[in-house]
Amino acid sequence: MTYPTHLIPTTVVGSYPQPDWLIDRSALEHHGVPRVHAHEIWRIPEPYLGAAQDDATVLAIQELERAGIDIVSDGEIRRESYSNYFGLSLEGLDTVNNGSVTGANRRATPVPRVVGRISRKGAVELRDVQFLLEHATHATKITLPGPFTLAQQVQNEFYKDEEEMAMDYAVAVNEELAALKATGVDVVQLDEPWVRAAPDKAVRYGLKAINRALQGIEGPTVVHICLGYGHLVHNKPAGYAFLPQLADSLAGQISLEAAQPHLDLGVLEELSNKTILLGVLDLGTTAVETADEVAARLRAGLQHIAAERLVAAPDCGMKYLPRATAFGKLRALADGAAIVRRELAGSA
Repeated sequence: MTYPTHLIPTTVVGSYPQPDWLIDRSALEHHGVPRVHAHEIWRIPEPYLGAAQDDATVLAIQELERAGIDIVSDGEIRRESYSNYFGLSLEGLDTVNNGSVTGANRRATPVPRVVGRISRKGAVELRDVQFLLEHATHATKITLPGPFTLAQQVQNEFYKDEEEMAMDYAVAVNEELAALKATGVDVVQLDEPWVRAAPDKAVRYGLKAINRALQGIEGPTVVHICLGYGHLVHNKPAGYAFLPQLADSLAGQISLEAAQPHLDLGVLEELSNKTILLGVLDLGTTAVETADEVAARLRAGLQHIAAERLVAAPDCGMKYLPRATAFGKLRALADGAAIVRRELAGSA
């Protein structure tokens, strides 16, 4: 199915909750957001794990479509985190003898060590996107971690200049994006939460790396920035330290978290040349929004952006929510967008 043409289409940011029969949620909680392998989160023994992940992916796609989402992902069901699935596949990393990085939360997190030049060995998500296309009837979307974020999630023991490392990551991401787009997937997205967490570095080379990753990639492209999973991060600022710079990115669309942090939506005017994926589902609470609450948040966005450039979305990935909660929130997202769509049609 092609990209939707109606006003205010709905989408997901990426992840959907993995079934409890597939992962051990307490083990996942223990890891936080894994940067290294976290094999122990899987409940299914290795010989059967791939088949189980396929079955859970079909369920996720079906639930996203049943909720009424216009542009669906594969739920990132096969991933331990949004970034380590692709990041740990690259050449130049020691993924056995871990290093450590202190994050924005001031806690040391195990990370892979960079011991050689970063490069792409071969396709990583190609089979995933082909599987998505085989099973989805709605428009489709696949995500990759962005090069700037990948460069912040490793212990560098090879490059003299961190910018050079980020640019090598950008080349690897670009090669993967090109392979994914060749399948016919409608939307590709880069997840770049670290431009907010490391704004000084982002100002220096973040935009350059993002644009290199998106170079030559046709069709709808998204850069997603957020303030962290709502389940894990609670006291969020009401603004982004790195945002206006994205107006100069090659991405046609920018995905922003707005509901949980009560984002000052005036910042949307700084991105007047972009389509905005506006986060209108608060993932820091298990309370399910009503369609009217979603509609009100979308109307607030429309005070600063034209309806033709607005896409309705959750704040972030939904990985850490209970599955029934995630489905309920997405149903409210679809219903709330439909309310505003009808209002706009009535005022035409």
